[in-house]
Amino acid sequence: MFDCAIIGGGPAGLSAALVLGRARRSVALFDEGKPRNRVALASHGFLTRDGTSPAAMRKIAHDELAAYPSVRVRESRVKEVTREPDGSFRLTDAAGESWRAARLLLAAGLKELLPEIPGLYDFYGRSLFCCAYCDGWELRDRPLVLIAGNDHTFHLAKTVFNWSKDLLVCTNGYDSLEPEEERALRERGIRIDHREIERFVGEEGQLSAVRFADGEEASCAGGFIAERLRQAAPFGERLGCEMTPYGGIETDGAGRTSVPGIYAAGDATCIMPAQLIVAAADGTRAAIGINEDMTDEAFA
Repeated sequence: MFDCAIIGGGPAGLSAALVLGRARRSVALFDEGKPRNRVALASHGFLTRDGTSPAAMRKIAHDELAAYPSVRVRESRVKEVTREPDGSFRLTDAAGESWRAARLLLAAGLKELLPEIPGLYDFYGRSLFCCAYCDGWELRDRPLVLIAGNDHTFHLAKTVFNWSKDLLVCTNGYDSLEPEEERALRERGIRIDHREIERFVGEEGQLSAVRFADGEEASCAGGFIAERLRQAAPFGERLGCEMTPYGGIETDGAGRTSVPGIYAAGDATCIMPAQLIVAAADGTRAAIGINEDMTDEAFA
C-alpha cells in the first residue's frame, strides 16, 4: 500500500513525487515515457533550465527522485484504476502488475490533436510549434504562419504578433474566426488565407513554405498550430471526476477533485498558460494538499 500513486511523469507528476518523497510519503509514480513535449529539441521558460531538452530535464528529475527511497518510479502505462472497498485505489499497469495506494494523483497531462496535413510531423517541434511563450523567441521577426485548428485562433494570432509582425493565418477551411476578429487582424497587416493546405515544405525540420491545394505556395520560416487537446489518460472521467468546460479535470486550490481521495495537477486540469514551470508548481501544490489531507486524517 502506497500513500499516493501518481499517474504521469511530466513536470507536475515529478514535482509532486519530489515533494511527497521529502514529506516521507511512499509514492508510486507511473511514467509511460511519452511526454507531449518529447518532439521538442529544447524546453524554455523554466528558470535555471531554459534551453534544456525535455529528455535531459526528465533525467535530472529522475536522478533527484532517486535520493528518496520511498519514491518508486514505474516506467509503465496504467491500464486500469478501480476503487477498493476500503476507499483505496488499485492500479493495474500494462504488464499486468497490480498496485494499491491510499491517494491518487492524476497528472498525465493532455494529448494534442493536430491537423492532418502531409509533412507536418517533419517540422513539428523544430520549426512548427503550439506555444508562442515556449518558442516565440526563437522565431522572432521571421515570416511566420499560424495554422487554425481550434476556436482560439484569434487569441493565438494576437499573441504570436508580439514576436513577429510578418504573420500569415491559414484557416485551412476551419471556421474559427469571427468577422470582427478577421477584420481586427487584417487592420494590423496580418494576412489571412482560407484555402486548404496541401502540405508543408522544407528540409531537415526547417519549414520554408506552405503549399495550398491549388499549387500556390506561401513562404515562411516557421510557425504555430492552434491545436485541439484532449486528456492523455481517461481516468478522471472514468472515476467520476467533474470536468471543466474546457475538458480539464476540475480541482480546488489544493488539487482536490470532486471525488474524495483523487487529486489532479498540471495540464490535465487545463491550466493556462500551459507552461512546464506552471505545471511543476501545480504538482507541488497538489502534493502539499495530499500531505495535509493525510496529516489531518491521521490526527482525526
